[in-house]
Amino acid sequence: MNAANTEGQYLNKDREEEFEFVFKKHFKSLHTYACTILRDEVMAEEMVQNVFCRLWEKADQIQINESVSGYLYRSVYHESLNYIKHLKVRDAYQSYAVTQMENPDNTAHNLELRELEERLETALNELPEKCRTIFQMSRSEELKYQEIADILAIPVKTVENQMGKALRLLRIKLVDFLPASFLLFFLS
Repeated sequence: MNAANTEGQYLNKDREEEFEFVFKKHFKSLHTYACTILRDEVMAEEMVQNVFCRLWEKADQIQINESVSGYLYRSVYHESLNYIKHLKVRDAYQSYAVTQMENPDNTAHNLELRELEERLETALNELPEKCRTIFQMSRSEELKYQEIADILAIPVKTVENQMGKALRLLRIKLVDFLPASFLLFFLS
């Protein structure tokens, strides 16, 4: 599976030896690259493995229109950035949770937050299935529109339209509950 014969083609799972060749050829350099981004060898290895696993699982759906090396480096870059974003969100939530635990007088705030979570969950469940799936992939899994389109094998424009629809419907369903500025921040 060299770059010359995979450009603009789909990977073929039947060619296990070729896939293994690509893995062995690129793993070390991709791991080193991910280490420069993450500064963590274990997580760098996991990011590279995630990319190869996804490539293997979606071999019949992913079309590579560039060199395999370029595709792999770009994939590792995005996988690493998504992990960094995830860490930032987790750290922010942990800081928020610690602050809330230190201030037990926030009972009213906690009740409001619980009600918001319930209404948001209800509103999400009322979205059409495709719309909800795309919204959750974008917001929960932090995937980019192109990544969602690739995974679901649909055009990016469809992802954009479904996201717009989801945001409109959620704004309508939550408008009475949230201040407009917070709602715009949360859903945009």
